Amino acid sequence: MERELLIPREAIKKRVKELARQISIDYEGKEPVLIGILNGVIFFFADLIREISIPTRIDFIRAASYGSEMESSGSIRLTKDVEMPVQGKSVVLVEDIVDTGLTLSHIVKNLQSKGTESLRICALIDKPERRNIDVSIDYCGFKINEGFLVGYGLDYDEKYRYLPDICILK
Repeated sequence: MERELLIPREAIKKRVKELARQISIDYEGKEPVLIGILNGVIFFFADLIREISIPTRIDFIRAASYGSEMESSGSIRLTKDVEMPVQGKSVVLVEDIVDTGLTLSHIVKNLQSKGTESLRICALIDKPERRNIDVSIDYCGFKINEGFLVGYGLDYDEKYRYLPDICILK
């Protein structure tokens, strides 16, 4: 499959710093729990955490909805839950890409049922034209309207995660 460069690594790095700065300002004096949604978020999450200037706690959650297809299956399975108690905590859920909103909505409901004090969402990529369920993104890296994206953690059938830039898979 061919790839077309969409967002170069320099633009990603700059935007991650901006998002980290805003999160640091918004949570000054608190110690938020940042929860990354595995697997695609790993590069974004690591870079974001390193740029945040306040103390944070981290944990991960994992949900599956794609399998080896380019379209969401619509069925969400939680394959790893958070291990850290989040009751009464300020939580920032960090996602690589929000398209249909199904996975994110499922995870948000799961975390809210645990009694979080607050819950905000930070997403590297927002693809609103594919949205089936309305979700509010508090910290958005890039809005992209179309194309299947790979690189910087985003994959197709577990391939292309290693790419340092974000590309459209053709």
